[in-house]
Amino acid sequence: MVTRRADVAKLAGTSPAVVSYVLNGGPRGVAPETRARVLAAIEQLGYRPNGIARSLRTNRTMTLGLVVPDTSNPFFAQLAHAIEEAAFRENYTLLLGNAAEDDDRQTTYVRTFLARQVDGLFLVPAHGPAGCLPELLRSGVPFVTLDRRIPGAAAPAVLADNRAGARKAVEHLIQHGRRAIACISGPQDVVPANERVNGWRDALAEAGVRPSEMSVWHGAFGRRAGYLGARELLAGRAFDAVFVASDEQAVGVLRALQELGIRCPQDVAVASFDGIAAAAYTTPALTTMAQPFAQMGRVVVDRLLDAMDAERDADAGELTVLPVTLLARGSCGCPDPPGGEAADEHEQAQEQEGGSR
Repeated sequence: MVTRRADVAKLAGTSPAVVSYVLNGGPRGVAPETRARVLAAIEQLGYRPNGIARSLRTNRTMTLGLVVPDTSNPFFAQLAHAIEEAAFRENYTLLLGNAAEDDDRQTTYVRTFLARQVDGLFLVPAHGPAGCLPELLRSGVPFVTLDRRIPGAAAPAVLADNRAGARKAVEHLIQHGRRAIACISGPQDVVPANERVNGWRDALAEAGVRPSEMSVWHGAFGRRAGYLGARELLAGRAFDAVFVASDEQAVGVLRALQELGIRCPQDVAVASFDGIAAAAYTTPALTTMAQPFAQMGRVVVDRLLDAMDAERDADAGELTVLPVTLLARGSCGCPDPPGGEAADEHEQAQEQEGGSR
């Protein structure tokens, strides 16, 4: 394996500086013929740039870190995928850490990534007091939060419009003639969960239904929690619809309805939130408020690069709120398209919100 640019330059009949321009995309342009000779020489010699030497020259490692609360949750898996795609297009490698909803573990990952000298960090805060914040601030390494904010952190944040999205989902259930609409949401100490509950309340109040007369159940963002919540709520009284704050919980809700002999949507309609790919393949397919994963990935990478580049004059506390899109499917009473068409609909929604690949 060749690691000297001089060898590539000699074979290509050019200078080491021109080889650098080809590898780095600048700062000077290279004629197409010369570029082709350099790339051919790289291929022939098996040249691999010396990453350590490049880091010393540029003061960057071209690596970014991402810590999420739970990698087993498909929402965070899709979000991580979108961020990795956007970072890759900018020639960055992404390191991923799973906090497992544990604040101490989150701090450990942040400390590890800082020790590896990442150029910046993405953080979806786990439950707890965000013990990593003092260390992050001392390090001076730029970071962006997403999905959730850290109170007191002067850092860019990118969030979905949770309250407006939940309101739209419940309004859609009301348009189907549903009035007794329960709510199953995430943990009470997670801001997006509470914002979605507030959106549920907004829609009910606007329709003349007292939210206090309906029921709210809080639990983990997972299938088992959704299953247990549905069993508990439906055992207590009759509802004709349920708004569920995450698709993962809604999968559990559908299982509970089936076990109880309750038909969806004929007896109880369901609408949820997130727009994970699997929501198109439940029976019936889930009506959901789809988050714009691809757009979110691009935006958070842009915000972090802004924070890393002093010349871009980034706003340290900038908040970006992205809209969500209603995907109406069978669980609410709309026609249920075949699985493939439902999945295509999900991809089209992402394109409308900023384009997928």
